[in-house]
Amino acid sequence: MKIQEADAKRLLVAQGLPVPPWEVARTPEEVRAAADRSFAAGAEQVVVKAQVLVGGRGKAGGVKLAANADEAERIGREILGMEIKGITVRKVLVAAAADIVREFYLAAVLDRAARKVLLMGSAEGGVEIEQVAAERPEAIVRVHAHPIAGLLDWQARQMAFALGLAGHLKEAVGIAKGLVAAMIANDADLVEINPLAIVREKHASEGVIERLVCLDAKVSLDDSALARHAGLEDLRDLDEEDPTDRAARAEGISFIKLDGTIGCMVNGAGLAMTTMDLVKRAGGEPANFLDIGGGARADKVAAAMRLILEDPNVEAILVNIFGGITRGDEVAHGLIEARAMQSREVPMVVRIVGTNAEEAGRLLREARFETAASLDDAARKAVAAARSAQGVRA
Repeated sequence: MKIQEADAKRLLVAQGLPVPPWEVARTPEEVRAAADRSFAAGAEQVVVKAQVLVGGRGKAGGVKLAANADEAERIGREILGMEIKGITVRKVLVAAAADIVREFYLAAVLDRAARKVLLMGSAEGGVEIEQVAAERPEAIVRVHAHPIAGLLDWQARQMAFALGLAGHLKEAVGIAKGLVAAMIANDADLVEINPLAIVREKHASEGVIERLVCLDAKVSLDDSALARHAGLEDLRDLDEEDPTDRAARAEGISFIKLDGTIGCMVNGAGLAMTTMDLVKRAGGEPANFLDIGGGARADKVAAAMRLILEDPNVEAILVNIFGGITRGDEVAHGLIEARAMQSREVPMVVRIVGTNAEEAGRLLREARFETAASLDDAARKAVAAARSAQGVRA
């Protein structure tokens, strides 16, 4: 689950990381009020940033500077309501603009192969890190955190020296350790700061000083762990969530949309992955990962079918059910019910084995469903049906 920048910054603040103050505004008037407060606190400029869960906000015109409250309100009116990569901007972040001396990149990610948290850093911050990794992989510094103790002091110092932050060693060590701590504390998949920056600030008592701060934040949370963290589910931005994903979650169905034409309905994650592999081996491309889970009844099967059919790219549907807790006849009833209500005709191939498979087969034959005895056979038939449907339209 991706969360907005403002919410991500709150998670960093909770771990003691230095994040400059900000406010969230939903109207041009709120933007003006937030800007007024920043200027009253001594800001020379404010930045107005669109809050959308996609990259490229700046290039799309969703990040702008304002020299006064009037200009901030005007910019707020321009950004609020605009679309960035198909997503409507409904709120913005307002903060004092930073006087940046130098930018860095720092992130904690889950390294599944190593089964550890990986801290990645680069002295080339403020740019697309994917481009840096592709063109200059040596510019990325990597350190694995200890699986129990987290990021150790010497590891954090190692990262700081590698990035050229010896002059801000204490701050850099605290930020690096806090980043890993934020990831572990919230069961996150990714906690990213881009840019991590040395900024120049004016203080009445100390004059002009330089300090290391987190200017941006990106956090992705593990959906499966949300139940362990009170309040994190509330950070989900429903305005930007795909309606199909929202419907799948409401039905308790694991669903991920893909780019193919073969809709897949399976019970069990492992079986679902195998089904997708065999679809590809048969020459097709799966349109989704969908696991209806164990014990699925007819209503859940019907709901899963509606999710699949909402994808206009689906040309055929492959149903692969292994009946253990799930009863084959319940699945068959759900399929019959779903087909009676479906808004468009899509060929379907069904393979059901296990509990009550014989009764399921009888019901499906009476309802004139295409069935298959083996998964290989089902995959071949589904791919052929999709190609046939494409040929008819062509």
